[in-house]
Amino acid sequence: MISYENFWKTIGKKGISTYALIYKHGIMPSVIQRLRDGRPITTKTLNTLCVVLDCKVSDIIEFLPEEEENEGYSPER
Repeated sequence: MISYENFWKTIGKKGISTYALIYKHGIMPSVIQRLRDGRPITTKTLNTLCVVLDCKVSDIIEFLPEEEENEGYSPER
């Protein structure tokens, strides 16, 4: 599972509000909502966030393995 918890920590540390991301930096409100809901974002959006926040990808997303997701997975499929 992908977690956006690092995104929220990063904007907190940098003192940037979601309002500023939307109205000052041109991030679409739907992107902020997707981050809130834990839904997928594009790599283009991820790149834009990294540029705007001057940070690394790992400052926005983190992969958290889940046991259930790995059960039944076969790389040959």
